[in-house]
Amino acid sequence: MSCVGHFMYSRCLFHLSKVKTSVSWRGSQKRLFSCTETCRTVMPAWVIDKYGGNDVLRFTKNASFPIINYPNEVIVKVFAAGLNPLDVSMRGGYGAATLTMKRDPLNIKQSGSEFPLILGRDVSGVIMECGLDVKYFRERDEVWAAIPPWKQGSLSEFVVLSANEVSLKPQSLSHTEAASIPYVATTAWSALVNTGGLSKDNCAKKRILILGGSGGVGTFAIQMLKAWGAHLTVTCSQNAERFVRGLGADHVVDYTAGPVEEPLRALEKFDLILDNVGGDTERWALNLLKPWSGAKYVTLVTPFLQNTDMLGIADGMLQTAATMATKAVKHLVRGVHYRWGFFAPSGPALDEIRAMVDAGQIRSVLDETFSFSQVPQALEKVEKGHARGKTVVQISKGGGDL
Repeated sequence: MSCVGHFMYSRCLFHLSKVKTSVSWRGSQKRLFSCTETCRTVMPAWVIDKYGGNDVLRFTKNASFPIINYPNEVIVKVFAAGLNPLDVSMRGGYGAATLTMKRDPLNIKQSGSEFPLILGRDVSGVIMECGLDVKYFRERDEVWAAIPPWKQGSLSEFVVLSANEVSLKPQSLSHTEAASIPYVATTAWSALVNTGGLSKDNCAKKRILILGGSGGVGTFAIQMLKAWGAHLTVTCSQNAERFVRGLGADHVVDYTAGPVEEPLRALEKFDLILDNVGGDTERWALNLLKPWSGAKYVTLVTPFLQNTDMLGIADGMLQTAATMATKAVKHLVRGVHYRWGFFAPSGPALDEIRAMVDAGQIRSVLDETFSFSQVPQALEKVEKGHARGKTVVQISKGGGDL
């Protein structure tokens, strides 16, 4: 491909109704790609120019259009964007030190170079452009993805992602439904599979406790683990009991009825605990595990980003490592494993999850849908908490959302 062709390929995009298809021969492979008569350099998006409350949100029609910088990247036209509590935290500056380092590891750019920043960690849409090394996707594929927090988010018309972060969207879901799943799904997958060592082959009859089961990660974890044959005990409020039982919980403990550890101590001990709550749960939760049997406690509430925000990158990482090592050794001598779980973007994980969704084993749990003009109201709802499912913003009409 000529230099001019490559330039047009990576920077030019046209509306779906005006796409012109060209053919490029690369070795023995024939690839289709779209090119345009005019280049787009801007797009509509909700951005923040500084950290703060909901008042820092700003709608613009002049956000920078995403560019393919690496040959394994794709540009996705966003049909729906899912919101998470992380978006509210990032709006306020949570994790800014670490995420800035990830965006600019050599510290070349000036302070504040992350702005204007686009929030939104879930995306469902259609691939519009593919980098030259992308082999498993093609233009117009319907896809979903969880966007890493150091990248620009999905509250925009287009977003650029690495192909290994993307997966084909479940055929049984609309874009709005699909956008409610990726971030919580990949977070739960990372915690339970990568860190917890669970799989569909070893999960049958394992006793698992989920602390905080009515949130986004909890509702997904319940469905996935139930499909794998686990016995699930879940803590939540009384008014969420019917909801989590409907997702597959075998036993529910109401944390509003008194100290939640007391009824849990009366139960048979567990093979794994997933903690979505944090706080003082570590004080008593590890005593509920089966000792000397490989049982694990995995918490998603870690001090890592808070430490780096408060102490700086170097001191924060040292403090985090010391804390993790101390806690791991302390509990290892008692015969149980203490672990931290983290979000990890993964297209292959979403491939597995897509199969479970299309098989009817996992369903979308939607609480409320907002239009693109209602992003401030959507974030305000997420900030209030206690939702029964995900909040999704419909960016544009497409697929099953028409």
